[in-house]
Amino acid sequence: MTNLIAAGIAGTGLCLPERRVTNDELAKVIDTSDEWIIKRTGIRERRWVEDGVQCSDLATGAAREALANAGIKASDLDLIVVGTVSGDCVFPAVACQVQHNLGATCAAFDVNAACTGFLTAMQVGSTHISAGLAKSVLVIGSEALSRMVNKTDRGSAIIFGDGAGAAILQPFDVCGRGEILRSTLGADGSGHDLIALPMGGTRHFHNMDSYVKEDHFIQLKGREVYRFAVQKMAELIRWAMEGIDQDDLCCVIPHQVNQRIIEGALDRLDWDQSKVMVNIDRYGNTSAASVPIALHEALEQGRIQEGKYVVLVAFGAGLTWGGSLLRW
Repeated sequence: MTNLIAAGIAGTGLCLPERRVTNDELAKVIDTSDEWIIKRTGIRERRWVEDGVQCSDLATGAAREALANAGIKASDLDLIVVGTVSGDCVFPAVACQVQHNLGATCAAFDVNAACTGFLTAMQVGSTHISAGLAKSVLVIGSEALSRMVNKTDRGSAIIFGDGAGAAILQPFDVCGRGEILRSTLGADGSGHDLIALPMGGTRHFHNMDSYVKEDHFIQLKGREVYRFAVQKMAELIRWAMEGIDQDDLCCVIPHQVNQRIIEGALDRLDWDQSKVMVNIDRYGNTSAASVPIALHEALEQGRIQEGKYVVLVAFGAGLTWGGSLLRW
């Protein structure tokens, strides 16, 4: 039996829109306030794309930084996988546009696992490396969710932001850092309607005779999502930390879904937040982009230490979830 090749993370990158949308700005058009939003979500501001900027533009920006960070060229890539639910169009894939933008010639495709998109892309990429099918894989989480939210709906407009994060995966014996020790993915389709965008697929295809404006925007059932997310985050962290001493852990990087959800999961684990990377206050919930953005920032801030463990966890529409244990 052929031995599997361990994958590692050779470089990371991010790309954020320049436009900052504060809670006070939203309060001018929605019945809300800065205090109300912070108390319920922990969000102070989020980034929204300007006119003319697409999901693929953000993905390309993050990809270029990750390539530079890893010290390789686009021509070295064997595969590009993008996790997104807010692509430039229903098809083709954002990954194909990124491939073109970078001047790469490798295979490219998207995965749709909502907020679990980056971890799904990372598992696909690391599996290709482990099987010897690729030597350099670009994985990206990219979203332009502001184009998909009802700007007058307090339940969703305050939550979502735009951005992209990326990572270059290579065999660990080549890159020497960010070894992916184990990963898991899961889904429970019975919760498929808790977070959804009804219009645009073949079930509710665009038809002027049956046009319902609300169906063109993200719809979510907040209470049900809250209960699921708190439970699943705690479960994923427990799974990742099995057999690992907390003293050997340097950072937990969760999907930036909601400050209260993160705190609720930590309370279940009886953990202090000092080892948990949180940046939702500045970016909001960027879905598939949140974990790679936070990973890149944690590296830049020196929160990830050589020889220590890093836990990545995410969950989202579908319902889907995923986790990874890394050793830096």
